[in-house]
Amino acid sequence: MTHVTQPTLSGQLRELEVKLGVQLVERNRSGVILTPTGDAIAARARSILRDVQDIVDLAKQGQTLLGSTIRLGVLHSLGPYLLPHFLPELHKAYPDLRLYIREAMPEELLHGLNDGRLDLLLFPLPVKSAVLQTANLFREPLWVIAPKDHGIARSDSVSRADLEGETVLTLEPGHRLHDQVKELCAAFGADLSHDYEGTSLDTIRQMVGMGMGLSFLPALYVTAEVLKDDQIIARQLHPQPPFRTIGLVWRDKAGKENEFLVLADLIRARVGASAPEVTILR
Repeated sequence: MTHVTQPTLSGQLRELEVKLGVQLVERNRSGVILTPTGDAIAARARSILRDVQDIVDLAKQGQTLLGSTIRLGVLHSLGPYLLPHFLPELHKAYPDLRLYIREAMPEELLHGLNDGRLDLLLFPLPVKSAVLQTANLFREPLWVIAPKDHGIARSDSVSRADLEGETVLTLEPGHRLHDQVKELCAAFGADLSHDYEGTSLDTIRQMVGMGMGLSFLPALYVTAEVLKDDQIIARQLHPQPPFRTIGLVWRDKAGKENEFLVLADLIRARVGASAPEVTILR
């Protein structure tokens, strides 16, 4: 509808209302609002358009491998620290691929995938859905970070007992990492801070540097940003360090499974070669 004028769009809506015999929008001086029936029909139309696009993608499958457009969704806490490991090689190997990247919160990404606005997610696993397919990529440890003058800086690793009673900072609710750190705090006897919840990993790192608490941060972020910050230290938890599993997620009827599996292999190869802190999964 980007090239349809307002009078034309209004006329098309009225014509559709006459054909369907229902009112689709409420009209007033400030604009139009979808009626409940109109909203339901619009949702169904979006679903149909998504299915039509999946059919088109299925028809194109095999014509040119990774030679079209992929709309990729990725978490704020993952994209900036993972994408540089494989995007240059991906572009070199498949120069015709157009990769549009969308960073957002987990629920927004899943909604975008389900309604067809996104084709693929780089996302923490598992994902429970009967209509989505996944491919494991790697397991990423969560490191303990602390101010450089904290007691755990004197050891090369951290035990569960070292965390008992400590204040732990994490991202605000809605992030997968928030839920995971909350579970770790409950298991280790640490106190999850509700007064200072960060909106980004950088915010968490800076608050830790100011002595406001400890945190668990993903290894790719630690190697990219934490190790060069002289205000904080990073330590691994032993034994059994916590981790998050990262993979690809797509709709099972999207018609691009072969391409996505090729992409998964490329990501594994490049991340395995450049990020020894993660464990590649096959």
